Order: sequence, then C-alpha cells, then structure tokens
Amino acid sequence: MNRLQLISLLFAASFCCVAAEQARFDNYRVHQVRIETEEQLQVLQYLEEHPDGYIFWDSPVQTNMELELVVPPHKYSDFEELTTKLNIKTRLRIENFQEVIDNERPNKGRRSTFGWDDYYSTAEIYAWLDDMVGRHSSILSSTTYGKSFENRDLKAVKLSHKANNPGIFIEANIHAREWISSATATWLLNELLTSSDPAVVDLAQNYDWYFIMVANPDGLEFSRNSNRMWRKTRQPSSVLCTGTDPNRNFDYFWRTGGASTIACSDTFSGPTPFSEPETRAMADYYATIADKINVQFSFHSFGQYLLTPFGFTNAPLPANQADLQQIAAKTVDAIRATHGTQYTFGNSAQLLYVTSGSTNDYFMGVHGTKLAYTFEFRDNGAHGFALPADQIVPNSQETMNGLIAFLAEAKSLGYV
Repeated sequence: MNRLQLISLLFAASFCCVAAEQARFDNYRVHQVRIETEEQLQVLQYLEEHPDGYIFWDSPVQTNMELELVVPPHKYSDFEELTTKLNIKTRLRIENFQEVIDNERPNKGRRSTFGWDDYYSTAEIYAWLDDMVGRHSSILSSTTYGKSFENRDLKAVKLSHKANNPGIFIEANIHAREWISSATATWLLNELLTSSDPAVVDLAQNYDWYFIMVANPDGLEFSRNSNRMWRKTRQPSSVLCTGTDPNRNFDYFWRTGGASTIACSDTFSGPTPFSEPETRAMADYYATIADKINVQFSFHSFGQYLLTPFGFTNAPLPANQADLQQIAAKTVDAIRATHGTQYTFGNSAQLLYVTSGSTNDYFMGVHGTKLAYTFEFRDNGAHGFALPADQIVPNSQETMNGLIAFLAEAKSLGYV
C-alpha cells in the first residue's frame, strides 16, 4: 500500500466514525453578511476555502450580495475583528442555531401516520407515495427513473386525469437540508388528489402533474442522521471531501459563474457536468417528458423569493422576460393574500447573485421550457433551513394559492 492509499484509508475510517455521530451547533451564531467591496469578497472567498469551523450557507461569488454565515463559538472574536477591520456590515439572525434545530420537530417520535406536522425520511415519503398510487391507481402512477450514488431509488410520480393536459413539473429536495421543499410537494399532491375546493379540482383535472419529491435522497438522509446542514450529494468529490451541489451540476453554461471549483465547498459544481447520478438521471427522465411540460418549478428554501432564469448571467434575459415577471407578480400577490408572507420576485442573477448549472437554466435553455421558476420558501433568517414543522401547512397553503394564480395568469397569456 502506497502513502496516498494509506492516507485515503485512514481518512475514510476517520470520516466514517465522525459521520456516524449527529453534528451539533450549540452556540453557533448565524450572521447575515453584506459584501460591498472587492476586498471583502476576496477575504470571504479565502475564508470559505479555509473555513476552520465557519459554515457558508451561500458562497461569496460577487459584490453587492448578502449571505448567511454560521460562526462557531471559537470564532466569535475573530469574526468581530475581521468584520470591523474590513467594515463588513453584518446582522445577527440566530444566537444559538442548535436551539432552532431542537425546536424544528416538536412532534418527532409522536406521529403514527404520514402527515404534515413533521418531516419525513426518504423511505417514509416513498412508502406514502406507493400507498397513494395504490389508492388512486387510475390517475396516479410512479416511475423509478434511476439510482442514487448510495443505491437509493430516484422516484417520480405523475397525476393525470386525461390525455393532452398541459404538463407541470415540480422537483423538490435537490438540496438535502431544505426539508420544507419535499414536505410542501407531498402536501400539494395530497390536495390535488383529495381536495373538494373547485380551484384545486380544476388544477388536478386540467393539468398533468409530475413530481420528484426527493431529488437528492442520499443527501436528505445524511442531513437527517449526521449533519442537519448538509446540502450536497454524497459521492466523494476528492480524497478529503464528499458531495457536489446538484443544482450547480447541470450541463448548461456549467461553471460559468456562481459555482465553486473547490471540492469541499457547498456550491462545488462537480468535476464535470452531470458527474452525479442523481442529476444525470433527472436530466434523462426530463428529456422523455420535456415535450409535455409547459411549466417547471424548483422548490427550495429559504428567503421568500420567486426567481426566474437565467441564473448564469443577468444578460441576456429570456425572450419572454416580461411575461415571466407578470406571472410572478400575480403569484406573489396570491401568496401574500393567504397568510401575509411577502415574496420578492425577479430574475435570479439580478435579484440575488449569479449561479450556473441549475435545473431552471437547464430545462429552459436546453429543452425550451417556456416557464421555469424557483420558489425559495418562507423564512427570512429567523430559522433558516430549519423551518419549524408547524409551518409546513401554512407554507403549503400559500404555495397552492400562488400556483392557482400562477396558472390563471399563464393561461391568460397562452402558455397553458
């Protein structure tokens, strides 16, 4: 055994033991950080590459952006010194992140049936889907469209009452820690199957719905069992690092901006486009139905945004940019009217920051899907990715009302 093989073996053994324990974030603070100058950007980029306990919830990719940075207790004084010296504007959002995680699932261990007052594992979600397919076999079907790196099924379901309906494609939980995305997707499917509300019945009967509830099952399970803040896939990306950001791994202007080349980064784009079996399989599956899809949604958290392509550049914009924003405006109005949640809408590169290799860009750019949107669900930083389970239903309700308004406006403009 050579020296490199020995190091790899020792690291793998060490990582196995560490990963088996649940990561804790006692007294970790979450700060919102504003990047205004090139010097600030360069320092934060260096810090992301050499984190020593810092956790970036977004990568520092450009000036004039905000991100959330998790600061461990041993870095309090360093962080204060750094931000003071560079005049970085910060805002404390969470004093003790572990408390937020501890309060995320008050019904954990007390549930008896699948519902929407808690978050569920991949196996539990799949079991519920199988049950629903059995109950509604005349209109609901499932497809296993591939396998994850750790050999979990990649599943899609289709709801269709009749032929030749416009198609709507929803993918959720491509980022592992964003549990609210799959919880909302399952709630929406359940409503489409069971609701007597005429507006919901209209959506169910006059559109075909394609759902991928868990686009990144390996990552979801790791975020449940080992590290609540895990974002990526679980395929090793280097000797020392694991995972690729699957929403930076699609082959459309891949790695042209807003994606990291550092394997340990949360926004690592992968060694090549479609390096991850999860992204390759989703792309292959979408290709089989792309001619049937009128609307594509990506469900994410958090920040209360409704974002439109393209993310890889803020120019040029899609040819139907005006229509994209008109539909978004109606959608966020309906969301706000439900529970008062205020969303901001716009082009993702202009409103937030540049990203490349995303599902939205790929489906619109490669397959010509006319309407492609990303929901960044509720919360402005009080809980971050650990949205309390008692907000699953209100988040889902406002999303459903948003979809009703969305499709009404899209229909009036001739898209569906």
